[in-house]
Amino acid sequence: MSTVAFHTLGCKVNFYDTEAIWQLFKHEGYEQVDFESTADIYVINTCTVTNTGDKKSRQMIRRAIRRNPEAIVAVTGCYAQTSPAEILAIPGVDIVIGTQDRDKILSYVQQLQAERQPINAVRNIMKTRAFEELDVPDFADRTRAFLKIQEGCNNFCTFCIIPWSRGLMRSREPQSVLNQARMLVEAGYQEIVLTGIHTGGYGEDMEDYSLAKLLWDLDKVEGLKRIRISSIEASQITDEVLEVLQHSEKMCRHLHIPLQAGHDEVLKRMRRKYTTAEFAAKIEHIHRIMPGVAITTDVIVGFPGETEEMFRDGYRFMERMGFSEMHVFPYSKRTGTPAARMEDQVDEEVKNTRVHELIDLSERLQLAYAERFVGEVLEVIPERDFKGEPDSGLIMGYSDNYLSVVFEGQSDWVGQVCRVRVTEAGVNECRGELIGVPMPAAAAGRGGLKLAASISVSGGSSDSIPGQAQAAKAIV
Repeated sequence: MSTVAFHTLGCKVNFYDTEAIWQLFKHEGYEQVDFESTADIYVINTCTVTNTGDKKSRQMIRRAIRRNPEAIVAVTGCYAQTSPAEILAIPGVDIVIGTQDRDKILSYVQQLQAERQPINAVRNIMKTRAFEELDVPDFADRTRAFLKIQEGCNNFCTFCIIPWSRGLMRSREPQSVLNQARMLVEAGYQEIVLTGIHTGGYGEDMEDYSLAKLLWDLDKVEGLKRIRISSIEASQITDEVLEVLQHSEKMCRHLHIPLQAGHDEVLKRMRRKYTTAEFAAKIEHIHRIMPGVAITTDVIVGFPGETEEMFRDGYRFMERMGFSEMHVFPYSKRTGTPAARMEDQVDEEVKNTRVHELIDLSERLQLAYAERFVGEVLEVIPERDFKGEPDSGLIMGYSDNYLSVVFEGQSDWVGQVCRVRVTEAGVNECRGELIGVPMPAAAAGRGGLKLAASISVSGGSSDSIPGQAQAAKAIV
């Protein structure tokens, strides 16, 4: 049996895409092995959100070639899309596919085996107008299913290379989204996380359909317990979306809304499409209609031209917003973006000092948010044994408002809904006690979580938001 190994760098969308590519190999009878093992084919799904992403991608490509010089090495993803010639110049690379035509990877493998000539399958992504259909009916070792609903971005923020690597915005056909949602529910998933490069922009390229309409249609999917939006811009939270958030019992009380900067002058230089006043008004409205909602965000520190006064104003603004967590990143020049050419670049030491200040603020806000729920009973879906230790007698999972809760329980409760009282608040995790017997999953027969071999993930993302604030967490 032929073997294939994967390594994914970057955001959740890349994670989803890797899972989708694995499905193609799986259907052809391939066995998946660990990336550090000897495989017949290595697939590296690359990231280009920062210059460091490019460097890490090259390192992983070379590692695969060293592991088995006889293997077929296929490179895909954002770095492959923007720099195919650079990748093909690495001796041992056989196939380069960008962020489209991933569904043809097996035919490229066959072509390579027949012709023994490297293949550059990268096309101009800016001409692509159709969403690439790649189904993922189950996920390796996950209790939350990811469902990719859109691709690309039209924003062209000055710090971001992503529109050039992912193309312009394309939405997935509603019926296709709903069909996959039903498939995931049948596989036993009770929570679906909607993801994309610019998730909240879903439907903007469609007539008579919108994100709000999709959310209502997903609300009607039988057996689905939770719907979570991986990320959404403040400007995309329309009155119609607010109505769904207020009235749907399936929408999670958690929204990831990127701020990026807390000062209007910096936002303008970033080419963001809102002011701090507009952002604040939207956040306050959400708190009114969804009591207890967790709002997490992304912040870039030390953007060109950010003065000490601007940073202080931004700090106070973030404090006032009361985020439940902030993913904080120092600004890093991305070659090819307008921001990299801007004057007034901020000194690295100044950036690092500001980053640490905001991380401290984030931890203070996180703890304050968690403390509000001590004594409350929340529904938690356990994800795994605590710290990966099956004999610890502890399991951990997330509430609908994205509190990580650790409590006494059994491994076979993973993926089921438990009622848990929060007994102790913490920055990264809370403690709780089980007060309700776990409710069985919507569909039987998931066989725990061993649905597929694991896929190696590095880099990570707070979300699939275009830009620098993409390097925090691989999975929301």
